[in-house]
Amino acid sequence: MTVLYWTLAVVALQRLIELVHARNNTARLRRLGAVEADPEGYPLYVLLHAGWLASLAVFVPAATPPYWPLIGIFALLQLGRIWVIASLGRYWTTRIITLPDAPLVRTGAFQYLRHPNYLLVLPLAFGSVAIAVTFSALNAVLIARRIWIEDRVLAPRRGV
Repeated sequence: MTVLYWTLAVVALQRLIELVHARNNTARLRRLGAVEADPEGYPLYVLLHAGWLASLAVFVPAATPPYWPLIGIFALLQLGRIWVIASLGRYWTTRIITLPDAPLVRTGAFQYLRHPNYLLVLPLAFGSVAIAVTFSALNAVLIARRIWIEDRVLAPRRGV
């Protein structure tokens, strides 16, 4: 198996673990009275992330050597992703779920950023500028939409 496929397998496994964790948190939060904002938008995120991984598997030649410094940056970004998930703890989901009376998380990553996210550098590590640009643009549109919705939903808890 090539470096590309090992990398994609690790990322896919990470995402699957995150989805299980998110599903468990979502179910628990809903039992506590949480509500979901924008359930119709969720499939767009699933499609974006699945399409991103699939496009790398399909369009990048398997033998493409990686640019290791970008693999290192991607690994650091994944540590940042884990920090965000750990910061939100039992409130982290892949959906926009809010528990009306719960305090806002203002620790960890959220003491520095209201909407932390990561860059799509993995395609660049394998020389695929087109995939990086395409999925970064699509991600930017979805993230802007998500931030607008999250800000609107959380405004009452921020005292806005």
